[in-house]
Amino acid sequence: MPARRLVILFLALILLPTAALGAKGRQDRQNFPVYPSIRANVHFWEQVYGRYTTTQGILHDKNDLRIIYTVIDLVDWGTPGAARINRKLIKLARQRYKKILTRLGTGKRPVTREEKHVASLFPRRRHSVYLKARDNIRLQIGQKDRFYQGVIRSGAYMRFIKNIFRSYGLPQELAYLPHVESSFNPRAHSKAGAAGLWQFTRSTGRQYLTINDVIDERYDPLLASQAAARLLKENHAFLGTWPLALTAYNYGRNGMLRAVREKKNYENIFRFHRKGHFKFASRNFYPEFLAAMRVARKLEQDRSIILDRPRGTVTVRLRGYAPARQLRSYFGVSEEDFALLNPALRRPVLEGRKHIPRGYLLRLPATRTIRQRLARMGSRFYRPRQIRDRIYIVRRGDTAGAIARRYHLTLTALRVANNLDRNGHIRIGQRLKIPGPAGTADGNIIVLRSRGKRRPG
Repeated sequence: MPARRLVILFLALILLPTAALGAKGRQDRQNFPVYPSIRANVHFWEQVYGRYTTTQGILHDKNDLRIIYTVIDLVDWGTPGAARINRKLIKLARQRYKKILTRLGTGKRPVTREEKHVASLFPRRRHSVYLKARDNIRLQIGQKDRFYQGVIRSGAYMRFIKNIFRSYGLPQELAYLPHVESSFNPRAHSKAGAAGLWQFTRSTGRQYLTINDVIDERYDPLLASQAAARLLKENHAFLGTWPLALTAYNYGRNGMLRAVREKKNYENIFRFHRKGHFKFASRNFYPEFLAAMRVARKLEQDRSIILDRPRGTVTVRLRGYAPARQLRSYFGVSEEDFALLNPALRRPVLEGRKHIPRGYLLRLPATRTIRQRLARMGSRFYRPRQIRDRIYIVRRGDTAGAIARRYHLTLTALRVANNLDRNGHIRIGQRLKIPGPAGTADGNIIVLRSRGKRRPG
């Protein structure tokens, strides 16, 4: 009898981990199913993330990702003139395959090896199919090297992101989404104005984070991850499945709710929804996520890859407004490390034109010296109020560049302080904040007057 119990115990020790893994796999499939209609797309993005590098361009059909015409070898993007050379290489490849599709679409038989390859990609060789495909050619740059670096960077963030998602009762697999959004680069920003690890736009970010001329919490990985957890949880509550909730992260919740009312479920939306802004990026967002998760997990198992580790920090909640430069000097922290540990602080704060706001959770290196200085810090650095804003009222003939020059600012500083667009567009009567220099007295707003009739002097 004892021997039998030992055998049972031995088998249990062997089988329980396997059973646990099996249960986890089933849960993954339930939360994040790979529908038959998206398998080709998932495979395509696995190739993008795991096979082709940024010096390779995949010329493919944008509607059917099984159709890959060729892979173009590109010049390294760091080479002088690379962008111009690569644009030409891509243009020539597009023209070549458009010409082949046009020829096949007019009823000509494939003759060359390239023509035969293209013809083999279309089982139904109707002429109209070729002509339609001619307008669907798309170029995707490979991401293998960029993705590899993203996996290394993810080591500094993955554990605390998974903990955050666990605390919200969410699947920890969602922690892999920044591989799609930013390659785990907390300073990433897009042409559309999305920023940070989770690529929040201003409009969406302001629902969950503080974004102003002093603080932009989109760049703080911890705070942005908490915001992403809240957003994804709300998406799931409204839409009911993770494929829909994740697609809504890219497309927008209201757009997905409308799509669900019309198409009923994710597969129908993927296959048939073509309204509004639901185009290539939104349609492929969930397949990209699945592919990124698969490729990242494989790389995480590679023992030759050394992942970044989180930096040890100590924190202090500021009880008043405080000058960044004086804090850096007191704690002996370099400008670079101070900015790195406090990525939400914007340039006006780091450069001394504004104080760090009251209530900010300041992060510092976890050294014995800093811990000792924290204990002795007291309230010596606190100020009762923020550095006041100077306000300039825009008049006819003013330009953002001229205003910036008058007050010895860069155009970027003026844009950041006033949330202007990239071109610095302003309008007559607009009230512009003029960031004050370090040491400006606290107090009320000062309204600046223009010297000239038409533009600042």
